[in-house]
Amino acid sequence: MFVKVNGLKLFYQRTGSGRPFVLLHGNMEDHTIFDVLVRELSREYTVYALDSRNHGKSDSVPFLDYGEMAEDVAGFIAALELERPLLYGFSDGGIIGLLVAGRYPDLLRKLVVSGANLTPQGVKPLLRAGFKLAYCFSRSEKLELMLTQPHITQAMLKRIKTPTLVLAGEKDLVTERETRALAAHIPGAKLMILPGEGHGSYVVHSDKLYAAMEPFLRGE
Repeated sequence: MFVKVNGLKLFYQRTGSGRPFVLLHGNMEDHTIFDVLVRELSREYTVYALDSRNHGKSDSVPFLDYGEMAEDVAGFIAALELERPLLYGFSDGGIIGLLVAGRYPDLLRKLVVSGANLTPQGVKPLLRAGFKLAYCFSRSEKLELMLTQPHITQAMLKRIKTPTLVLAGEKDLVTERETRALAAHIPGAKLMILPGEGHGSYVVHSDKLYAAMEPFLRGE
């Protein structure tokens, strides 16, 4: 399905019934990484798995900006008249989710983010160097986004009033220090670092993600 938001056509997959639950994928991915998670969530929720701009079947623009992508998500929720959806964001999707929750404190019912960083320096140095080298050859707008953004401050995190769960893998590409700082500055946020997991090992086509977030979704 497509919906027009901020002058762009955004593609999304709708599955299940119940309260709305929006899923946001990471950089260079699309909604299909959530096939297992959608199957689990759709038993209780109407799941909206969205392709971000410049990803999947959604329209593209020359340059990417997390702030504009956050406005896409807010516009998507408004266009479909979703009433206080839950939102899960992975990696870039987590960054976008944080921005949405900070800008629109009453928009979301619950927020789960995983593998999200606050600044480009929150990515481990060796991996960041690899991204820089790849960008030199590709000039990819997606790599440029990761190298120059985000810039999420403590003050921005403190504006988040949505109940929030912060997830990360023990071997994540985001530093543990960054993940802990993120959770520490969101009022009341819960933190879970998953032993032995990498950045997306428990997310992409995995049943581990639902198991990790289920207690939080049920209010435990």
